[in-house]
Amino acid sequence: MKKIIIAFATAAALASCAKRPDAIVQVDIPMAAYTNLSCEALATELKKEKAKLDDLSKQQISAANGDAFGVFLVGVPIGSVAGGDKEGEIAASKGKVSAMQSAGMSKGCKLPG
Repeated sequence: MKKIIIAFATAAALASCAKRPDAIVQVDIPMAAYTNLSCEALATELKKEKAKLDDLSKQQISAANGDAFGVFLVGVPIGSVAGGDKEGEIAASKGKVSAMQSAGMSKGCKLPG
């Protein structure tokens, strides 16, 4: 019985760990939200959003590493418990970047890579 409880607690702790940024799926945001912007404005917004996504990704990696370390040492995903999980923000930011890139392609804009 003790083994079952320990296995369940371990599975629960691992399930609540922060995901790596590359494992987070983007939120679908329609490109129509950005088609009213000029190519220049679109390029500026895309640059800002990519910088934000990079920053969020660094925070998420830190949370995931903290979770792995915490689960290994004490059985608790420390990064997620401390509020470091940015999964929702990363998913939204990825969706915005994708929508901006699609809007730029549809308008024939040259956007930063």
